[in-house]
This record gives sequence, C-alpha cells and structure tokens, in this order.
Amino acid sequence: MPIINLPNPDRSVTPYRLTGDPIPFVKFKAADFPRVAFAAAHVVADPLAENDPWLTPAIDWEATLKFRHRLWDLGLGVAEAMDTAQRGMGLGWSEAKELIRRAQVEARSRDDSLIAYGAGTDHLAPGPDVTIDQIIAAYEEQIGFVEGEGGRVILMASRALAAAARSPDDYARVYGHVLSQVKQPVIMHWLGEMFDPALQNYWGSIDHDAAMDTCLDVIAAHADKVDGIKISLLSADKEIAMRRRLPAAVKMYTGDDFNYAELIAGDDQGYSHALLGIFDAIAPAASAGLAALGRGNDNEFFDILEPTVPLSRHIFAAPTRFYKTGVVFLAYLNGLQDHFAMIGGQQSTRSLQHLAELFRLADKARVLADPDLAVRRMQQVLAVHGVAG
Repeated sequence: MPIINLPNPDRSVTPYRLTGDPIPFVKFKAADFPRVAFAAAHVVADPLAENDPWLTPAIDWEATLKFRHRLWDLGLGVAEAMDTAQRGMGLGWSEAKELIRRAQVEARSRDDSLIAYGAGTDHLAPGPDVTIDQIIAAYEEQIGFVEGEGGRVILMASRALAAAARSPDDYARVYGHVLSQVKQPVIMHWLGEMFDPALQNYWGSIDHDAAMDTCLDVIAAHADKVDGIKISLLSADKEIAMRRRLPAAVKMYTGDDFNYAELIAGDDQGYSHALLGIFDAIAPAASAGLAALGRGNDNEFFDILEPTVPLSRHIFAAPTRFYKTGVVFLAYLNGLQDHFAMIGGQQSTRSLQHLAELFRLADKARVLADPDLAVRRMQQVLAVHGVAG
C-alpha cells in the first residue's frame, strides 16, 4: 500500500501507510434496500469560470449531474438542492432552480431514479418587516416550481420564519397552509442550529423537546400530506424519541451524521430511513451496508458502516456548517471531480490538519476508491500548503 507524509497536530510531518481495502463499487437499485436512503448531493464548482467566486456561483453542470447518476447507480436516492449543495450558503434560489430543472431531466432519463428537491424560502431575505403571509407566499413559489417540474418536495426549514415567528402558532399557521396545498406528500426537514445558526429557536422554542411537540402537532394535523420528516439535531436520543411518536404512516429520515448506523438499523420499536449528507461522501459504503441489511446480515451492515462513523464525525465537527468542505474534498480524492474548489471559495473553511486527519479516517473507513490516486491528489494539496507529501 502507498505511503504519504502527513502533518500532525504537533506540527511534525510523519509517514502514513495506507491500509484500507477499498469498498468496491457495486450497482444496486433503491428497491434492493430495506430502507429508503437519500444522499444529499453536493454541486461541483467550475474553477475555470470568469466570475467573482465569493459573489457569483459557477457550477460545472456536467460533473454535477454525472455525480447524481453515480448515486443512482449505487441504489441511493438524490436529495437535491439541499444544504450539502451549499443551498443558502453560496447556492442561491436562481442557481437552485437551474439545478432542479437539470436534475429532473436526468432523473426522467432512467427508470430507477429516486429524487426529491428542496423547497424553502431562501429567496426571501429575513428581516424585521417580513410577514407570515410573505413567508407563505415564498414557500408557495418554490413548491410551485418543484411541482411544476414534476418533482417531489422536501420542505426545508425557513430562516425567514425563524426570524419572524413570535410563537409556535406562527409555525403551525405556515406549515398548515403549505401542507394543505401540496400535490403529494412531502418530506419535512428540521435542520438544527448546529448546521445553520439562523435556525435557532425553530418551531418556536430553543428547547428541542418543546420544539418537537410543536412539530409533531403539525405532522399529526396533516399526516396525509407528510411522507416523513428528516431531523438534523445530531442526537440519537431525540431522533428515537420523535420516531416513536410519529403517526404510523410517517417515516423518520435520519439526518444524524454522527449516529446513522444505529439509527438505520433500528430497534424493536422501529428504525429510521436516511437522508444524509455523509452518504454523498461514503456512497459505496452506504450502498453496500444497506444491501447487507437487506440480506438480513446485521453484522456485515455494522462492519461496513461503523468504520465510517469516525470519518463522518470528523467531517461534521464544529463548526458543523463547514462539513461541505470535507464532502467535496473526498470527491476530489476519489477522482469524482478534477479539483478541490467550491462555490464561494468554501474549500478554505477547513485547515490542512483537518484535511490530513480526514485522509487518515477515509483510509480506515475504506472509502478511498483508488489509494494511489488519493495519495497523488493529497500530495498536491499538501504542496500548495508548503508540505512535501
């Protein structure tokens, strides 16, 4: 196995010998798995575009859409235009509409594509003068676009609502109105403040248990319009507690990038499906693990996925909102894009020490598809930072 010189926290540089046997790429269909599993997919930036990177997103559409086909080939669904795609953090509504339109064309080109699209209010800037009616109208605009393209909706949390709401009743009013009008059941998304600080106090309370009560009341009142809910609070206990209180026909989609293996496996009272950003980065492992679970081999499921959990915890370490950098870095190491660049220049949000540890953990998790290529690409990043790899 190859060897590479990697920096350590004490500023030394020492050889690291790779040991991971890469998990093979095996094609599956979503129907092969016992859980519904979406990967929240990233977008590939275009580093050759003539633009102002901090101000104007430039997307490599060919590489971005090719990545969606890779996820479908592995049997995973695509959660499109979500946080992992830098939605609201570089990717605006205008670019998101183009992404949704293009992805839907690709999805229609095959008979095994599972895909759903984020619809929120990110084109409405939060502010003291924003009204609840304006927030409802903003949701309606984005939902109308997704449904007009023939797509399925993931109902994203709203920064504008978090800023404007004065009580849980405001959330009940907005969600009640929106859910009453959707054409087919949606996946709701409760994104915690660790992912987006602007969403603190969502559902009208800083206390997650009280917020959960409000959210569950909304779901119960409109259960026929809710396929499921994804919660991203990074707490297995909170997810399980909510999962056990959902109406029987409403799914829990784990968004817990710290504890997904145990949550997907479940317990004697239920289990979670998946809608995860980490599944972008570890897609072959996620696919292989779900296939093992479908065969009834729980031990193999955990053998495959448990080594990926330390990697995921590292990628999603605080500040958690910078996790996209690790996702894109792994795509670069694995040859799924030709560069380590992100819209908004967000490749700069993680340190070289963070990337070096990510490399080690990815090797141990067996998610470096081609170790020799990964070493060459890591050496290029090290060289830019003045380290001889």
